[in-house]
Formats: sequence, structure tokens, C-alpha cells
Amino acid sequence: MSCLGAAFVAGLGTGKEQVTLELPKESPVDMDTITLDPDEEDVDLVHCRIGKIEGLEVLRKAKTISLRQNLIKCIENLDSLVSLRELDLYDNQIRKLENLQALTELEQLDVSFNLLRKIEGLECLTKITKLFLLHNKIMSIASLDQLTSLQMLELGSNRIRVIENLDSLTSLESLFLGTNKISQLQNLDGLHSLTVLSIQSNRITKLEGLQNLVSLRELYLSHNGIEVIEGLENNKKLTTLDIAANRIKKIENISHLTELKEFWMNDNQIDNWADLDELKNAKGLETVYLERNPLQKDPQYRRKIMLALPNVRQIDATFIRF
Repeated sequence: MSCLGAAFVAGLGTGKEQVTLELPKESPVDMDTITLDPDEEDVDLVHCRIGKIEGLEVLRKAKTISLRQNLIKCIENLDSLVSLRELDLYDNQIRKLENLQALTELEQLDVSFNLLRKIEGLECLTKITKLFLLHNKIMSIASLDQLTSLQMLELGSNRIRVIENLDSLTSLESLFLGTNKISQLQNLDGLHSLTVLSIQSNRITKLEGLQNLVSLRELYLSHNGIEVIEGLENNKKLTTLDIAANRIKKIENISHLTELKEFWMNDNQIDNWADLDELKNAKGLETVYLERNPLQKDPQYRRKIMLALPNVRQIDATFIRF
């Protein structure tokens, strides 16, 4: 089942004058107008202009419910959905995580693009493996202690300043904290299962605090203020290293990263061709981004990269032709 709402804006006029015709703002619909199938396991209620969660008691067999892009302000009336595995509330107007305690079988929850200010009310969701809280107004990482089955945590585009309170998440494999206000890499020591760490577009100036992340395979730190490549001695399983758009002047301290396949170093201050020797031990290296470094001014830019790193198949956005 699905439904679609629509809005219309028309602009008329020429020269300096313009007349804008705009239809009234979307108003919520009554759930009574929506037909629900009691036997449906995957329920799709995307963009239905739903203003209140109600009348879902008939969906006792539902495994997944998508309520994306509605006008919902409050999480409520879900107590009967005890078999639910996935709940999607992306792009609504929700201000608080609440009334989820009955959903003890829930494995995936998405409340991204809402108006949340804090993480709360998740203590009973002990089977949850994926939690998406992207693009809210969350100030701090908290109240996740009971979510020991969590494998993926997405907290990008919030207002978080400190990495904290993650010690109990020993099953966590992917952590996304991009576009926050984080200034230090810290409190990650307990995340022994972590394979993907993304902290792009923050305020980090030093590469540190990663020594216990021995399983890490992908590290994304672009658009920060890092000046030196360091602190990666124990991250020998890295296959992707993204430190583009920082303030780095030298490629160093990564010759031990022999499993590296992608190396993103564009938009830095690299000016010495000898630095590429740091990458020669990575025999499987396929992609290198070095554009918008002083090196790129060399007329032989691509040729010199190919000679230094003969296994590379892609330089910047362009594949190499053989």
C-alpha cells in the first residue's frame, strides 16, 4: 500500500514584478481514510500526510513499517506491534524518542531528519542492530548502554561536540559522525569490532585515539584540520583512507598499510613526489586522489603517479587506460 501527497507553487510575472501563487500548506489526513491490510508484513505509508500514528493495531503481522515523509509529531500507539522488526520515521516532525518500549523485537530504527534534541527512550530495544538518527539537533551521545547488539550507528549532521558513552557497544561495526562539531578523536577504545569510522566535516586537528581499532578497514576524515598523518600504527587492516581536504603537507607513517586499496588525499598541501614511496607496499592500491595539491601543477602529474604506483587503476576521478 502506498500514497502520495503533493504541493504546488507557481511563479508568474515579468521584469521586476513577480506574483507567487501557493496552495495551502499540507494538512494532516485522518488515518481512517487509509486502508490497512491486516495480513501485510511490509507496510508502506510513505508521504501520506499522516499527522498522528493511530489505528495500526490491525497490523499484528507487520515486520516492517515505513512512515517516511509524513507530518508526524509524536511516536505513539505502537504497543500492539510486537512483531515489528523495522520502523522508519524518516523526515517527520518528531521531537522526542518515546513510547518504543513494546517493540522488543525491533532490529532497525530510522528517525533521521526530525527535530530530536537528545537520545533517549531506547533502553528496551536490546535487539536493535541499526540505528539512524541523521540530521537532527542532538547535542550529545548518551543512553545507548543497553543496545549491545548495535552494529551500525548513524549520528551525522547533528550538534555533537564529544565522542563519548560508546564503551558498551562492543558489537558496533560502523560509526558515522560526519558534520558535527567534534574536535577530538577519543573514547573509541572499546569498539574492537569497528570496521568503518566516518568523522568527516568536523573540527579534528590531530589523528589520535585509534590504536585499539585493530579491525578498522575504512577511515573517513576529510574536511577537518588535520596537519600530520600519524597514530595509525595498529590499523593495519585499513583498505580505505580518506584524509582529503585537510592541512597535510607530507604523506608519511602509512608504509605499513599494505592492504590499502583507496587513498584519498586531494585538497591538501603535498608538494614532494618522493612522498608516494609511502604507498609502494600497498600492492593492491587501485585508487589515488591527489588533485588540488601542489603536485598537480606538474605537467607530468598523471604520468608520474603511474610510474610511482604502477598498480593504480584510477587517478582522481579518471580511470587509467591501458
